[in-house]
Amino acid sequence: MIYRDFQGIKLSGLGMGCMRLPVVDGKDDQVNQAAVEEMVACAMDSGVNYYDTAWGYHGGNSEIAIGKALAAYPRKNFYLADKFPGYDLSNMDKVAEIFEAQLKKCQVEYFDFYLFHNVCEMNIDAYLDPKYGILDYLLEQKKNGRIRHLGFSCHGAMPVLKRFLEAYGPHMEFCQLQLNYVDWQFQEGKEKVELLEQYHIPVWVMEPLRGGRLARLTPEEAAPLKELRPEEGAPAWAFRFLQTIPGVVVTLSGMSDLAQTRDNLATFATEASLSDQEWETVLEVGRRMTAPEALACTACHYCVSHCPQGLDIPHLLALYNEHRFTGGGFIAPMALSALPKEKQPSACIGCRSCEAVCPQQLKIAQAMADFSARL
Repeated sequence: MIYRDFQGIKLSGLGMGCMRLPVVDGKDDQVNQAAVEEMVACAMDSGVNYYDTAWGYHGGNSEIAIGKALAAYPRKNFYLADKFPGYDLSNMDKVAEIFEAQLKKCQVEYFDFYLFHNVCEMNIDAYLDPKYGILDYLLEQKKNGRIRHLGFSCHGAMPVLKRFLEAYGPHMEFCQLQLNYVDWQFQEGKEKVELLEQYHIPVWVMEPLRGGRLARLTPEEAAPLKELRPEEGAPAWAFRFLQTIPGVVVTLSGMSDLAQTRDNLATFATEASLSDQEWETVLEVGRRMTAPEALACTACHYCVSHCPQGLDIPHLLALYNEHRFTGGGFIAPMALSALPKEKQPSACIGCRSCEAVCPQQLKIAQAMADFSARL
């Protein structure tokens, strides 16, 4: 197992994410406890010491399942991460109540790592609102030893990340990002990592396989990678990409069965960073994957000054590209929920004034109509 240093402790390069645990009869809220315990035993035997759960995973049962599985091991043998569920705004005034419940569900007296969950456009105002006292409460728990390390996960765009860091950056010890060789450019992953470096905040990775998409490459997508490393499978390329980024400490994988667990463990048994040629090749594969879905907006903003509705068209097109590539998902709807109705794609009146000044000659009105229909 590859290990990374973090404040004097060694964390396994591979962490077990507990959002996609095996379930019974396809029911997400019915975790297959026996299968989870088998996976945890395999992971522990191979040196995995980082486990990540959350309040909302598996209908609230992920914390219970991983707590039961880890209870079989000495507490000093694993690091457990949990999160405050600010993705649901109704939770904002319940930080103490939820934190106490999480400790009981996980059968622990403290969390090694605790996060503000999913900082994004929808909840940034509430997270930073002092009336809820979330930061103060979590810092108090850290002072009392019930939280060892405090951080945050972020699905928001760069302005959200900057705003959170400006407010809470000095208190944050790590940041969990959606990062992979598609999102290095598609979701400004590179810029986000560079911003975190300025705050000396290391990176934890979520969605390294982009919801499994990077484990299911087409023959055409896989061909240039196979030519460079015939022995590496598609998932391994995604993990090797992340091993090459200096700021990455833990890569979380939401493993769903024992076979996936063993496959990932085999990859993280050795470190095999990418060469410059391999790095550029895998990024090109990512670019080609998104190209058929992405409108090539350069965010010049010429369109904005010509829109009678005052829409932030570049921002909306970026969300449109995300929504199309993912085939739906939660990121675009989540970001749009922070906008008033008159600033959403449905507010486009189809006048095409924006298209008259677009250097890329994009069919913006058509994109806004399609975006609204997809939503």
